[in-house]
Amino acid sequence: MYYRNPLFRTVFTALLTVLAVAPIAAQDVDDVIRTETSLVQLNVGVVDKQGRPITSLTKNDFVIYEDGVKQSIQHFDSVDAPFSLALLLDMSGSTVNFRQQLKLASQRFLDALAPDDRVSVIKFDREVKSLTGFGTDRLKTAYAIEMANGAGETHFYDALKYALRELEKEGKRRKAIVVLTDGLDTHLRNVDRGTVANAQTNEEALAAIDPHSSADLNVVLAAADRQGVTIFPLALPSGDPKRLPLQTPSILGIYAAARARMQSLADRTGGRLNEINQLQYMAQLYREVAANLRTLYTVAYQPQGERVRGKWHEIKVEVTYSDLTARTKPGYFAR
Repeated sequence: MYYRNPLFRTVFTALLTVLAVAPIAAQDVDDVIRTETSLVQLNVGVVDKQGRPITSLTKNDFVIYEDGVKQSIQHFDSVDAPFSLALLLDMSGSTVNFRQQLKLASQRFLDALAPDDRVSVIKFDREVKSLTGFGTDRLKTAYAIEMANGAGETHFYDALKYALRELEKEGKRRKAIVVLTDGLDTHLRNVDRGTVANAQTNEEALAAIDPHSSADLNVVLAAADRQGVTIFPLALPSGDPKRLPLQTPSILGIYAAARARMQSLADRTGGRLNEINQLQYMAQLYREVAANLRTLYTVAYQPQGERVRGKWHEIKVEVTYSDLTARTKPGYFAR
């Protein structure tokens, strides 16, 4: 349901902006994650001034800086290198009414992937279950999607942790997670509900929750960073705080925090949050994610010097052509 009051919509948008995470290029230490690191692996997208992806670059076209010091690139993959991809499907009660549409869109996503991309399907509701392991058999993967079912609670962050453990078994391949969900993890929702219980206004509810301090979120971010995993959340409209059918401070705070955490998952891993504003566009957004994967380079380097525990290390990637812009995650904290 959309809010029709223009004044409320304007105020509401401003309030959500307070919770929004900083852009990828931001250098604030709150916008990065702490991790143990040896080889740092980055998935990097490059665009021209018109925002068009550039896919013909080579290793020598990239320059990486950590803390302002130029690094030696030890590994490089072109945009054509295959991915190991975990496809996560929200089968909780909130997706029951459009389950078949969800499955069809996911299956069409498979058609847009490269033949050598290895795909695993994981469904989550009150439990997390692998429906098929990583492989290139698209018929088997499509059948696994068709068999996905469930109801009840949403164990979103448990599913992300499971997917990252499975991706770790894929070795040194390029890795990504594509997850379709409203982002309303049952455990975090209950925690947030207690946090905003006494909020009397929308402003108080939004200020009460620090969405980025969640232990579950930061465990996922640290694991993704260790492996160089990029996360692409596809956010269902049922979790959009701008479309709440009931306007209470506590519900607003809970939904806004959930969406802010999804934004963080994308920003801090170099991915992108794709908001599904209308369900008929679900398949189109899946195709856009697949196309985005085919525009990513992977570069890795061995940081030089002593790794001081807790120190923030800023990452900057440049390309040798001044009219091009590189986009990746902003950095990490050493452990």
